[in-house]
Amino acid sequence: MSKDKVLVVEDEEGIRNTLKIFLKSQGYEVVEATNGKEGLSLLNDDIYLAIVDIMMPIMDGISMVTILRKQFDLPVIFLTAKTEEIDKITGLNLGADDYVTKPFEPMELMARVNAHIRRYKRMLERIENHEFSDHIIKVGSLSLDLHTREVCVRNEFVRLTKKEYEILELLMKSPGRIYSAEQIYESVWKQEAINTETIMVHIRKLREKIELNSKKPEYLKVVWGLGYKIEKM
Repeated sequence: MSKDKVLVVEDEEGIRNTLKIFLKSQGYEVVEATNGKEGLSLLNDDIYLAIVDIMMPIMDGISMVTILRKQFDLPVIFLTAKTEEIDKITGLNLGADDYVTKPFEPMELMARVNAHIRRYKRMLERIENHEFSDHIIKVGSLSLDLHTREVCVRNEFVRLTKKEYEILELLMKSPGRIYSAEQIYESVWKQEAINTETIMVHIRKLREKIELNSKKPEYLKVVWGLGYKIEKM
């Protein structure tokens, strides 16, 4: 039985060796890189998680993950000596799933690695099981199961209210189509749209749950003067 692979992208040899020792003790196969460019060249569908240092020569971790996210959905843990809150926010907004500062406690990091890989493998199993099902709607890294009413984005299941789910389902069934606030209200609430301010509130909350940056949404877009749509990908 093959071991799950973890990509370690770290320019400091001592830290890289420490990570390798602990990851191997947890039963993982380790793939190593010393900078972001090298890390990108090693990426493939067999890798289940990447631990990426932010500050590296040739290509830093943020640049690497920005490119990585265009093709891969695997979980990413940023590793850095920086402790400022703004760096954490920047990293998470760019597509990282977690953030660990140096010096780190190896067993705590391993616990996070194990948790992220378990979630990722569950997601892959569900996608594989529903690969040919017509009740799974997928737009980029956003998926919606019409049977279970579950929504998953970037390998994480998100909890929506009934109305949030129904709005998202309506939009995802026709990606690229623009729905006015009135159309959304009448489709979801099943009554004449007299006051549509609630739509704006629900859209804002939806964005907070499915977007990395709700102010720069990737999926749920406003078309000014017309309405809302799920971006077609």
